[in-house]
Amino acid sequence: MDIDARAKEKPQSGGAAPQAALPAAPRNLNETQAEAEAETEASNSSNANASDWIHFSQWMHCFCVVTFDLNLGQALEYVYPPEFMPSDQEVSNICYMAFPDSNSGCMGDTKFHMRLRAIAKQPPQQRQQPQSLPIYNGDCAPALRQDSSHYWGFVYFRQKRDANLPRGYFQKSFIIITRLPFFNLYYDILAQLAPKYFDEGTDILRQACEQINSQWPGLRVGQTLHLPLLECNYQICIPRATSSRKSPTEANEFAAPQTLASSKVLSSVNEIELFRSLSFVMEQLYTLWELVITAEPIVVVATSPADCSHMVQALVALIAPLEYCAEARPYFTIHDSEFREFTQECSSKTGLPACILGVTNPFFVKLLKDWPHMLRLVDNQKNMQQQQQLLMGQKSSHRNATSFASGSLGEQLANRSAMKITPALNGGGSSNGADGSSSSGLHTKYKPYLKKDKALIKKVLLGLKTKRPEHVQTALIRRHLLELTQSFMIPLERYMASLMPLQKDISPFKSAPNASSFKLDDFLATLETAGPQLTSPLKGDWKGLYRRFFRSPNFRGWYESRHRDLQLTLQDLQLQALSEANLEHWAHDKQEVEIIDMILKLKQKLNLYSDKSQGLEGIAWLSAHNNSSSSGSSSSGSHRMSTQQQIQAQIECMKGLLPPDLKNVVNL
Repeated sequence: MDIDARAKEKPQSGGAAPQAALPAAPRNLNETQAEAEAETEASNSSNANASDWIHFSQWMHCFCVVTFDLNLGQALEYVYPPEFMPSDQEVSNICYMAFPDSNSGCMGDTKFHMRLRAIAKQPPQQRQQPQSLPIYNGDCAPALRQDSSHYWGFVYFRQKRDANLPRGYFQKSFIIITRLPFFNLYYDILAQLAPKYFDEGTDILRQACEQINSQWPGLRVGQTLHLPLLECNYQICIPRATSSRKSPTEANEFAAPQTLASSKVLSSVNEIELFRSLSFVMEQLYTLWELVITAEPIVVVATSPADCSHMVQALVALIAPLEYCAEARPYFTIHDSEFREFTQECSSKTGLPACILGVTNPFFVKLLKDWPHMLRLVDNQKNMQQQQQLLMGQKSSHRNATSFASGSLGEQLANRSAMKITPALNGGGSSNGADGSSSSGLHTKYKPYLKKDKALIKKVLLGLKTKRPEHVQTALIRRHLLELTQSFMIPLERYMASLMPLQKDISPFKSAPNASSFKLDDFLATLETAGPQLTSPLKGDWKGLYRRFFRSPNFRGWYESRHRDLQLTLQDLQLQALSEANLEHWAHDKQEVEIIDMILKLKQKLNLYSDKSQGLEGIAWLSAHNNSSSSGSSSSGSHRMSTQQQIQAQIECMKGLLPPDLKNVVNL
């Protein structure tokens, strides 16, 4: 079957091939939901509604099981907790992305992740969230925030031969649906829960959900959290944003249970191994960095959803700690509800979407021929066969190479280098990939603005020959890219700080002034004396790169965040000026209506300050901007409390200047 015909297949037959069926009779979504609710009632659980799962819902949304039905295709078999049943459109997207698309031949167990849009909001009673979540999003790094408009899905797909089934194959996926991008944590949970589910059934999933809901702490930033799950106890720490304030020290109410057999410390909840995906495109590392930071449309073509999802996440991580504000879909299929949105043809009025798509269906190669950047990954199946042949010629040793996620990656990469599997691009450009189907590497006509650092590339490639450990290679790449991104952002941060009005322009008796607007030409003029060349060894057209960045969603997201911080800072400064002003002296020649207006203004400012100061970063940013003492978060917290107390005292002072009847009028 050609790729055009495969793309036109009915949705129920769009699963991984060969398609298999379960012995169970076909079921529609309503029947599936009814079964899930019946099982929940039969389990005599006390969790009768969504509010009982409020603790669980901080970490996860639900568990799903998708199976292949001979008549329905990919169908939702089980959801737990059933109170968090996804909408019909979400169910459709989950089902199609739960299986490898096209003829990828993923035998055995395959782990990958996806990102899907939240189609419809459920009733408020099913969306209750604790008040701590806004504080969490304000304190944590941008890459770790909960996204209310999207879900993450972590998939464990199992395909194996089974002669007892009609088509001879067993196919089923277990999926964790969550709003948190904790890749390392959820992949590890997948590896623990999924095999147990396949062996023991749904009871183990209900047990895990109840344990998470009863024993896991709430989301907290900057603290060691213990997460017991079955026989394992995860120990994690969610890093806070560099500019966020620290919350007061809290007692760790969820101590590690002493009865657990094992404990696993995760050094990072979200930082994946970059070297695993980037090793074969090291020569194009700086080109990829430019493409990602300017939010260029990139399609990642792989033979496995595990490969493409890992590569998409690695690309997004290239510009850390800058937030990637465009769309990124680690795994995308032809049956996604947003298929047309992301694959629309480029026209004079509508440009290509700013996004990174990870795909496995060869149909996308032809469909996305107009996309300027295509990254083709090495075919792992062919690569492993070549490795085995090479090793048999060199040694008689036995090595198991079952999937890209297992085995010694250093040996695989060294053998890959020996086989001269090299990228198809040498910086200048090549075909868009529509006809170079077997050529791995970056296909683009993009000309980089910066010259690459050959020293780093040589150092990493030398590690291939010397079999340097994978985590060391990743650390080298991540540290270098971090320094590069910081060198790029420091001039922008410095210029943004210069837009802040002077302290003398802030008056307690006038409205807070606005920050000045960002002017690209004025910013570019500062690069001669305070540009990235001061901290980065890379040479090239930095101004041209900044101009391209200025037009990207990444700039807009960064600017909106910083501008919001500036405005909050100005509000805080004016509130501080109000707290320190001699309002009694100001009021001696004022009419009663003016005093009442000042009282209402103080109350409004106090309420706004109390609401916005929680979970936002303006106060800490202000401290750094004004070079205040580094006494830590406790001093800033006491300063905020002192300011609030002073404002309340000012209100009481103004209140004393009014006659009793007017006090009642203004509801004081």
